[in-house]
Amino acid sequence: MVVEQVVIPKGVYNILRRLTGQSRPDVALSLAIKELVRLSMKETKAQITNFESKYGMTFTEFEKACDDGRIKDPFSYEVEKDDFEWEAAITDLASLEEMSQWIV
Repeated sequence: MVVEQVVIPKGVYNILRRLTGQSRPDVALSLAIKELVRLSMKETKAQITNFESKYGMTFTEFEKACDDGRIKDPFSYEVEKDDFEWEAAITDLASLEEMSQWIV
């Protein structure tokens, strides 16, 4: 475990303490970060689910459908934007899942 001394502003410490119920700053910060990662994962999964519902397929299937003509107007602004945001959400989820492994 890496131990480094960090100064937490009093206002931030008070918020962490109230949010987590922990008086130890290291524990409070760990709990707050764990919750932030959990909520971010939940939001990202919901975004992915929305795209899957909108198109009725997974992202991999969507990419193939764009290539083989099953997606109407695959170069339209809406489809291109969805493609970009959907892929970003998948990348973000993988990163968040990795981060969640680091949190004790």
